[in-house]
Amino acid sequence: MEINSAPTPQPRTDVTLVLRGMMDSLRPAERRIAESLLSDPESFSRSSIKEVASRAGTSTTTVVRFYKRIGFTRFKDLLHDVAEQAARERMASSEFPAQASDIDRHDSLGQVVAKVARDETLSISDTAKVLDLDELSQAVQLLAQADRIHIFGIGSSAVIGEDLQRKISRIGRTAIDWTEAHTAWTAAAVAGPLATAVAISHSGRTSDTVEFLRLARASGAATVAITNAPDSPLAAVADAVLRTAARETEFRSGALGSRIAQLMVIDCLFIGLVQTDYDASVDALRATYQAVRTRAARS
Repeated sequence: MEINSAPTPQPRTDVTLVLRGMMDSLRPAERRIAESLLSDPESFSRSSIKEVASRAGTSTTTVVRFYKRIGFTRFKDLLHDVAEQAARERMASSEFPAQASDIDRHDSLGQVVAKVARDETLSISDTAKVLDLDELSQAVQLLAQADRIHIFGIGSSAVIGEDLQRKISRIGRTAIDWTEAHTAWTAAAVAGPLATAVAISHSGRTSDTVEFLRLARASGAATVAITNAPDSPLAAVADAVLRTAARETEFRSGALGSRIAQLMVIDCLFIGLVQTDYDASVDALRATYQAVRTRAARS
Protein backbone atom coordinates (compact mmCIF):
# COMPACT_ATOMS: atom_id res chain seq x y z
CA MET A 1 0.00 0.00 0.00
CA GLU A 2 1.40 3.37 -1.01
CA ILE A 3 0.66 6.68 0.72
CA ASN A 4 0.29 9.72 -1.53
CA SER A 5 1.29 13.29 -0.74
CA ALA A 6 1.68 16.41 -2.85
CA PRO A 7 5.23 17.60 -3.51
CA THR A 8 6.42 21.08 -2.73
CA PRO A 9 8.19 23.25 -5.30
CA GLN A 10 11.92 22.62 -5.67
CA PRO A 11 14.76 25.03 -6.45
CA ARG A 12 15.93 25.56 -9.99
CA THR A 13 18.98 23.34 -9.78
CA ASP A 14 19.58 19.87 -11.22
CA VAL A 15 16.07 19.56 -12.61
CA THR A 16 16.41 15.85 -13.38
CA LEU A 17 17.37 15.16 -9.76
CA VAL A 18 14.36 17.16 -8.58
CA LEU A 19 12.04 15.19 -10.85
CA ARG A 20 13.30 11.80 -9.71
CA GLY A 21 12.46 12.79 -6.17
CA MET A 22 8.97 13.96 -7.16
CA MET A 23 7.90 11.26 -9.64
CA ASP A 24 5.60 9.34 -7.30
CA SER A 25 3.77 12.53 -6.35
CA LEU A 26 3.13 13.96 -9.80
CA ARG A 27 -0.27 13.83 -11.47
CA PRO A 28 -0.50 11.35 -14.38
CA ALA A 29 -0.13 13.98 -17.12
CA GLU A 30 2.71 15.70 -15.28
CA ARG A 31 4.43 12.38 -14.80
CA ARG A 32 4.29 11.74 -18.56
CA ILE A 33 5.98 15.10 -19.14
CA ALA A 34 8.63 14.24 -16.54
CA GLU A 35 9.21 10.83 -18.09
CA SER A 36 9.67 12.45 -21.50
CA LEU A 37 12.26 14.82 -20.03
CA LEU A 38 14.13 12.12 -18.11
CA SER A 39 14.20 9.66 -20.99
CA ASP A 40 15.85 12.12 -23.40
CA PRO A 41 16.88 15.46 -21.83
CA GLU A 42 18.70 16.66 -24.95
CA SER A 43 15.68 16.17 -27.19
CA PHE A 44 13.42 17.75 -24.56
CA SER A 45 15.67 20.82 -24.38
CA ARG A 46 15.18 21.41 -28.13
CA SER A 47 11.38 21.04 -28.05
CA SER A 48 8.64 23.62 -28.18
CA ILE A 49 5.94 23.67 -25.55
CA LYS A 50 3.49 22.23 -28.08
CA GLU A 51 5.86 19.37 -28.91
CA VAL A 52 6.30 18.54 -25.24
CA ALA A 53 2.54 18.54 -24.73
CA SER A 54 1.99 16.35 -27.80
CA ARG A 55 4.55 13.73 -26.73
CA ALA A 56 2.99 13.56 -23.27
CA GLY A 57 -0.56 13.40 -24.63
CA THR A 58 -1.63 16.47 -22.73
CA SER A 59 -2.25 20.21 -23.14
CA THR A 60 0.13 23.15 -23.19
CA THR A 61 -1.68 24.41 -20.08
CA THR A 62 -0.58 21.27 -18.24
CA VAL A 63 3.00 21.82 -19.40
CA VAL A 64 2.86 25.35 -17.98
CA ARG A 65 1.51 24.01 -14.69
CA PHE A 66 4.25 21.37 -14.68
CA TYR A 67 7.23 23.70 -15.06
CA LYS A 68 5.82 26.16 -12.53
CA ARG A 69 5.29 23.34 -10.06
CA ILE A 70 8.97 22.43 -10.18
CA GLY A 71 10.12 26.00 -9.64
CA PHE A 72 10.39 27.63 -13.08
CA THR A 73 8.59 30.82 -14.12
CA ARG A 74 9.31 30.47 -17.85
CA PHE A 75 9.43 27.48 -20.19
CA LYS A 76 12.66 28.69 -21.79
CA ASP A 77 14.35 28.70 -18.38
CA LEU A 78 13.46 25.04 -17.97
CA LEU A 79 14.85 24.23 -21.43
CA HIS A 80 18.04 26.13 -20.67
CA ASP A 81 18.67 24.26 -17.42
CA VAL A 82 17.87 20.88 -18.98
CA ALA A 83 20.25 21.58 -21.87
CA GLU A 84 23.08 22.63 -19.55
CA GLN A 85 22.61 19.62 -17.31
CA ALA A 86 22.48 17.22 -20.27
CA ALA A 87 25.77 18.66 -21.54
CA ARG A 88 27.46 18.29 -18.16
CA GLU A 89 26.23 14.72 -17.82
CA ARG A 90 27.35 13.83 -21.32
CA MET A 91 30.88 15.01 -20.52
CA ALA A 92 30.94 13.29 -17.12
CA SER A 93 29.84 9.94 -18.55
CA SER A 94 31.75 10.03 -21.84
CA GLU A 95 33.87 7.04 -20.79
CA PHE A 96 30.81 4.81 -20.90
CA PRO A 97 29.72 3.67 -24.38
CA ALA A 98 26.09 3.00 -23.48
CA GLN A 99 23.31 5.56 -23.34
CA ALA A 100 21.15 5.88 -20.23
CA SER A 101 18.48 3.44 -21.29
CA ASP A 102 16.84 0.28 -20.08
CA ILE A 103 18.20 -3.19 -20.71
CA ASP A 104 17.06 -4.51 -24.09
CA ARG A 105 16.39 -8.17 -24.84
CA HIS A 106 19.01 -8.08 -27.61
CA ASP A 107 21.77 -6.41 -25.60
CA SER A 108 25.07 -8.24 -25.43
CA LEU A 109 26.62 -8.84 -22.02
CA GLY A 110 29.08 -6.09 -22.86
CA GLN A 111 26.22 -3.66 -23.41
CA VAL A 112 24.58 -4.78 -20.18
CA VAL A 113 27.80 -4.16 -18.24
CA ALA A 114 28.22 -0.72 -19.83
CA LYS A 115 24.63 0.34 -19.12
CA VAL A 116 24.66 -0.86 -15.53
CA ALA A 117 28.07 0.72 -14.89
CA ARG A 118 26.96 4.04 -16.34
CA ASP A 119 23.65 4.27 -14.54
CA GLU A 120 25.04 3.16 -11.18
CA THR A 121 28.00 5.53 -11.48
CA LEU A 122 25.61 8.38 -12.17
CA SER A 123 23.32 7.29 -9.28
CA ILE A 124 26.28 7.65 -6.93
CA SER A 125 27.31 10.98 -8.45
CA ASP A 126 23.78 12.36 -8.29
CA THR A 127 23.35 11.22 -4.70
CA ALA A 128 26.57 12.98 -3.71
CA LYS A 129 25.07 16.19 -5.14
CA VAL A 130 21.77 16.00 -3.23
CA LEU A 131 22.97 14.54 0.07
CA ASP A 132 22.64 17.39 2.56
CA LEU A 133 25.74 17.49 4.78
CA ASP A 134 23.86 19.18 7.63
CA GLU A 135 21.25 16.41 7.56
CA LEU A 136 24.02 13.79 7.43
CA SER A 137 25.79 15.38 10.38
CA GLN A 138 22.55 15.41 12.35
CA ALA A 139 21.88 11.75 11.51
CA VAL A 140 25.38 10.79 12.66
CA GLN A 141 24.82 12.55 15.98
CA LEU A 142 21.43 10.90 16.46
CA LEU A 143 23.02 7.48 15.99
CA ALA A 144 26.01 8.35 18.17
CA GLN A 145 23.84 9.38 21.13
CA ALA A 146 21.48 6.39 20.91
CA ASP A 147 21.69 3.46 23.30
CA ARG A 148 19.91 1.31 20.71
CA ILE A 149 19.41 1.73 16.96
CA HIS A 150 16.33 0.21 15.29
CA ILE A 151 16.45 -0.31 11.52
CA PHE A 152 13.66 -1.23 9.10
CA GLY A 153 13.15 -1.52 5.36
CA ILE A 154 11.13 -3.68 2.98
CA GLY A 155 12.21 -5.47 -0.21
CA SER A 156 15.52 -4.23 -1.60
CA SER A 157 15.66 -1.69 1.23
CA ALA A 158 15.74 -4.55 3.72
CA VAL A 159 19.09 -5.63 2.30
CA ILE A 160 20.44 -2.14 2.96
CA GLY A 161 19.10 -2.25 6.52
CA GLU A 162 20.87 -5.54 7.18
CA ASP A 163 24.14 -4.12 5.88
CA LEU A 164 23.83 -1.05 8.11
CA GLN A 165 23.06 -3.20 11.16
CA ARG A 166 26.13 -5.37 10.61
CA LYS A 167 28.38 -2.35 10.18
CA ILE A 168 27.14 -0.68 13.36
CA SER A 169 27.41 -3.91 15.37
CA ARG A 170 31.05 -4.29 14.34
CA ILE A 171 31.98 -1.11 16.24
CA GLY A 172 30.35 -2.32 19.45
CA ARG A 173 27.05 -0.46 19.23
CA THR A 174 23.64 -2.03 19.65
CA ALA A 175 21.71 -2.13 16.38
CA ILE A 176 18.68 -4.25 15.53
CA ASP A 177 17.48 -4.85 11.98
CA TRP A 178 13.77 -5.72 12.00
CA THR A 179 12.77 -7.95 9.10
CA GLU A 180 8.99 -8.09 9.60
CA ALA A 181 6.58 -5.18 9.84
CA HIS A 182 4.59 -6.17 12.93
CA THR A 183 7.66 -6.88 15.05
CA ALA A 184 9.21 -3.66 13.77
CA TRP A 185 6.12 -1.71 14.84
CA THR A 186 6.06 -3.21 18.33
CA ALA A 187 9.74 -2.39 18.79
CA ALA A 188 9.22 1.14 17.49
CA ALA A 189 6.22 1.73 19.77
CA VAL A 190 8.37 1.18 22.88
CA ALA A 191 11.71 2.43 21.53
CA GLY A 192 11.76 5.43 23.85
CA PRO A 193 13.79 8.65 23.93
CA LEU A 194 17.20 6.95 24.17
CA ALA A 195 16.77 5.12 20.85
CA THR A 196 17.14 6.14 17.23
CA ALA A 197 15.07 4.58 14.45
CA VAL A 198 16.34 4.40 10.86
CA ALA A 199 13.86 3.72 8.04
CA ILE A 200 14.84 3.03 4.44
CA SER A 201 12.46 3.41 1.49
CA HIS A 202 13.21 4.47 -2.08
CA SER A 203 9.72 5.92 -2.63
CA GLY A 204 9.24 7.14 0.94
CA ARG A 205 5.63 6.00 0.66
CA THR A 206 5.74 2.36 1.72
CA SER A 207 3.08 2.41 4.43
CA ASP A 208 4.72 -0.23 6.67
CA THR A 209 7.97 1.74 6.73
CA VAL A 210 6.23 5.07 7.31
CA GLU A 211 4.29 3.54 10.21
CA PHE A 212 7.51 2.21 11.74
CA LEU A 213 9.05 5.68 11.84
CA ARG A 214 5.80 7.31 12.99
CA LEU A 215 5.52 4.92 15.94
CA ALA A 216 9.19 5.42 16.83
CA ARG A 217 8.78 9.19 16.86
CA ALA A 218 5.61 8.93 18.97
CA SER A 219 7.57 6.90 21.53
CA GLY A 220 10.12 9.69 21.82
CA ALA A 221 12.85 8.14 19.69
CA ALA A 222 14.92 10.14 17.21
CA THR A 223 14.16 9.28 13.59
CA VAL A 224 16.25 9.08 10.41
CA ALA A 225 14.91 8.47 6.88
CA ILE A 226 16.88 7.34 3.84
CA THR A 227 14.77 8.00 0.75
CA ASN A 228 14.75 9.24 -2.83
CA ALA A 229 11.70 11.42 -2.13
CA PRO A 230 12.35 14.42 0.16
CA ASP A 231 8.65 15.41 0.11
CA SER A 232 7.39 11.94 1.04
CA PRO A 233 5.41 10.86 4.12
CA LEU A 234 8.52 9.07 5.42
CA ALA A 235 10.56 12.26 5.28
CA ALA A 236 7.77 14.10 7.09
CA VAL A 237 8.22 11.95 10.23
CA ALA A 238 12.03 12.05 10.23
CA ASP A 239 14.30 14.29 12.28
CA ALA A 240 17.02 13.84 9.65
CA VAL A 241 16.44 13.02 5.98
CA LEU A 242 19.25 11.48 3.92
CA ARG A 243 18.27 11.81 0.30
CA THR A 244 19.35 9.53 -2.53
CA ALA A 245 19.11 10.31 -6.25
CA ALA A 246 18.84 6.86 -7.79
CA ARG A 247 18.47 6.34 -11.53
CA GLU A 248 15.79 3.71 -12.06
CA THR A 249 14.42 2.36 -15.32
CA GLU A 250 11.35 0.20 -15.88
CA PHE A 251 13.36 -3.02 -16.15
CA ARG A 252 15.32 -2.46 -12.96
CA SER A 253 13.00 -0.21 -10.95
CA GLY A 254 13.54 -0.43 -7.19
CA ALA A 255 16.44 -2.86 -7.54
CA LEU A 256 19.80 -1.59 -8.75
CA GLY A 257 19.84 2.20 -8.85
CA SER A 258 18.20 2.64 -5.45
CA ARG A 259 20.34 -0.04 -3.85
CA ILE A 260 23.68 1.41 -4.94
CA ALA A 261 22.64 4.93 -3.91
CA GLN A 262 21.41 3.74 -0.51
CA LEU A 263 24.61 1.78 0.06
CA MET A 264 26.62 4.93 -0.56
CA VAL A 265 24.53 6.85 1.98
CA ILE A 266 24.85 4.22 4.72
CA ASP A 267 28.59 3.99 4.11
CA CYS A 268 28.84 7.75 4.67
CA LEU A 269 26.60 7.47 7.73
CA PHE A 270 28.66 4.61 9.17
CA ILE A 271 32.02 6.33 8.62
CA GLY A 272 30.64 9.47 10.22
CA LEU A 273 29.58 7.35 13.20
CA VAL A 274 33.04 5.81 13.41
CA GLN A 275 34.59 9.28 13.53
CA THR A 276 32.53 10.28 16.58
CA ASP A 277 34.63 7.82 18.62
CA TYR A 278 37.42 6.98 16.23
CA ASP A 279 39.89 5.12 18.45
CA ALA A 280 37.29 2.91 20.10
CA SER A 281 35.64 2.18 16.75
CA VAL A 282 38.93 1.23 15.09
CA ASP A 283 39.80 -1.03 18.04
CA ALA A 284 36.40 -2.71 17.72
CA LEU A 285 36.85 -3.21 13.98
CA ARG A 286 40.25 -4.79 14.56
CA ALA A 287 38.85 -7.07 17.27
CA THR A 288 35.96 -8.26 15.11
CA TYR A 289 38.27 -8.81 12.14
CA GLN A 290 40.66 -10.81 14.29
CA ALA A 291 37.81 -12.90 15.73
CA VAL A 292 36.66 -13.92 12.26
CA ARG A 293 40.20 -14.48 11.02
CA THR A 294 41.07 -16.70 13.99
CA ARG A 295 37.89 -18.75 13.59
CA ALA A 296 38.53 -19.19 9.87
CA ALA A 297 42.09 -20.39 10.56
CA ARG A 298 40.76 -23.10 12.86
CA SER A 299 38.25 -24.38 10.31
